[in-house]
Amino acid sequence: MSDNWVVQNLQNALETWNEKLAEIWQLLTTTPQDFKGGDIWKIIVNINGAVQAIGLALLVLFFVVGIVKTCGSFTDVKKPEHALKLFVRFALAKGVITYGMELMLALFNIGQGTISTIMNAAGFGSPQSSKLPAEMITAIEKCGFFESIPLWAVTLIGGLFITVLSFILIMTVYGRFFKLYMYTALAPLPLSTFAGEPSQNIGKTFIKSYCAVLLEGAVIVLACIIFSVFASTPPVVDTTVAAVTQVWSYVAELIFNMLVLVGTVKMSDRIIREMMGL
Repeated sequence: MSDNWVVQNLQNALETWNEKLAEIWQLLTTTPQDFKGGDIWKIIVNINGAVQAIGLALLVLFFVVGIVKTCGSFTDVKKPEHALKLFVRFALAKGVITYGMELMLALFNIGQGTISTIMNAAGFGSPQSSKLPAEMITAIEKCGFFESIPLWAVTLIGGLFITVLSFILIMTVYGRFFKLYMYTALAPLPLSTFAGEPSQNIGKTFIKSYCAVLLEGAVIVLACIIFSVFASTPPVVDTTVAAVTQVWSYVAELIFNMLVLVGTVKMSDRIIREMMGL
C-alpha cells in the first residue's frame, strides 16, 4: 500500500466496500440454519413450536367462523359433499400449520436455487473488487503539500460516503435475514386462516409476502452483478488534468454507481412486490 495519506484513505474506504460486498455475496448463499452458527435458528424453531399451539386454536376459530359465513343453514352442513369439503379444508389447514416449517424451508430452497442459478450464470464466484487506478495513485503521490490540501477534502468526503454506503448495504441484507426469521417464527398464526374460506386470503398474502422476501435475494444478487461489471471497467482517468480533478471525477462516478446499487438493494422488496402484484 502507498505511504501517501490520500491514497491510503481512499484505498481503506474501497477495502471496506469490497469487504461488505463480499460479505453480502456470502450471506445470500447462507441458509438460516447456518447463519451465525445456527443459534438464532434454534430459538426461532422453538418459538415456532410454541406459536403452533396458538395457531391450532385459531384454526378452530377460523374454521367455525368460515362455516357460519359460508353456510346458509345447518342443513347445508349435513350435505355429504359440503361436509367433505369442510373436512378436507380443516385437514389441509391443520397440515399446513403442523408442517409449516417444512413448507417454508421448501420455499426457501426454491429461492436459494434461484439465487444460485443467477450466480452461476454470471460466471464468477464473487463480486469484482473496486480498485484505485494506478495512474491516479501516481498523480496523487506527485502532488506537493499545498496541492494535497484540496485532495484531503475530496478524499475525506468521498471516503466517508463510501464507508457509509457500505454499511447501509450490509444492514439491508441483514434486515432480509431478520424478516425471514420473523416470518418463520410467527408462521402458524397467518397459516391458520386457511381453515376458513372468508379468511384464507390472509394466508395466501402471507405466503406471497414470504416468497417476496426470498426473492429479494435474487434482486440483490442481480444488482451486485451489474455493479461488478461496472467495477471491472473503472472510470477512465484523464491524466492531463490536475490530480484533484482526477480524484473528484473518479470518486463522484464511483459513488454514483454505489448509490444506484444501494438504492436498488433498498428497493428490492418493493420491486419484487410489484412483480408479484402485492
